[in-house]
Amino acid sequence: MVGALMQRTLIIFKPDCMDQRHVGNVIDRFEQAGFAIIGCKMTLLTPALLREHYAHVADRPFYPHLEAFMGARPVLIMALRGEQVVQRVRDLLGPTDSRKAAKGTIRGDFGTDVTVNVVHASDSEVNAAIELARFFRPGELYDVKS
Repeated sequence: MVGALMQRTLIIFKPDCMDQRHVGNVIDRFEQAGFAIIGCKMTLLTPALLREHYAHVADRPFYPHLEAFMGARPVLIMALRGEQVVQRVRDLLGPTDSRKAAKGTIRGDFGTDVTVNVVHASDSEVNAAIELARFFRPGELYDVKS
């Protein structure tokens, strides 16, 4: 059972992270922060799945570029579990715009801009639950104790 402080979140290692081979470095930062990996798989994100995932921005002018970028190659999808993992992961990442992210954050060290920013992470507990259900089927998450 996930307690009040114990949360789960979704991570998508974006195409730039995959291409530049930063996945291991990013996972290491998550593990060093004490988070447990409770699910992981590689997949190619389809236009339909991307449109559902990014529905909140699908009508914006930049969306076609975002969809092309995110669907360009297989990505790694991961679920993490830990105390206050949603906010703590976002703190580790830094701002969405990598150009504004401090060195020492994941996006500050490896990102390029607002789209090419290494990792997608859920922005709330509610969205984490929705996103985890979107990318993982029942039985694909293993809530091991960390």
